[in-house]
Amino acid sequence: MSKLTKNQKVALSKVEAGKAYSLLEAAKLVKDTNFAKFDASFDIDVRLGVDPRKANQMVRGVVTLPHGTGKKVRVLVLCTPDAEAAAKNAGADYVGLDEYINKIKGGWTDVDVIITQPAIMGKIGALGRILGPRGLMPNPKSGTVTVDVAKAVEEVKKGKIDFKVDKNGIVHTSIGKVSFTPEQMRDNAREFINTLIKLKPATAKGTYLKSIYLTSTMGPGIKVDSKTIDD
Repeated sequence: MSKLTKNQKVALSKVEAGKAYSLLEAAKLVKDTNFAKFDASFDIDVRLGVDPRKANQMVRGVVTLPHGTGKKVRVLVLCTPDAEAAAKNAGADYVGLDEYINKIKGGWTDVDVIITQPAIMGKIGALGRILGPRGLMPNPKSGTVTVDVAKAVEEVKKGKIDFKVDKNGIVHTSIGKVSFTPEQMRDNAREFINTLIKLKPATAKGTYLKSIYLTSTMGPGIKVDSKTIDD
């Protein structure tokens, strides 16, 4: 195990071992224990009482965070010419079709989200080996395959993110920045957790929210009391 740095020791000293905090208290602690010299990400880790190996217990969804993600999201829209103007007006960073498909085939993936139309998916299918491992493959379930590409761009720019449980039953994602106020951090975390609750599979038995932790990029994990989500 690597030796703790001075900053890590100071950060850990502010967290009471074994204590579960309210969302607002946890958000304040994430700020207090952050020692990164950059605007660190504000992350959430939720362990769910599901078995992701079973198709009927896979938890996947989208959520629009009330205060956004705090980062500039680079959006590529692959669409037909008639939809290009609307996509650009909605704020898409890159808009086109064949030229970007060829760029991606050449290894270009310098974007955060790719949005496309159902009619275009036939052309994009061949890009799966490149986009899939990077989490960039458009998917109807995440709202990135849609006839209304302009609306999808607007939602992503406002703070819409997609997520899914991993093979260990954990959902991990970034839901903001440490520069947010504690109240903004709490609001984003609450919206995310409540979305997870709505997605609880009917076949999931026992405790659904097994554990919730908030953390910054380099800070310690702060345990959240699941009973305080709506406080």
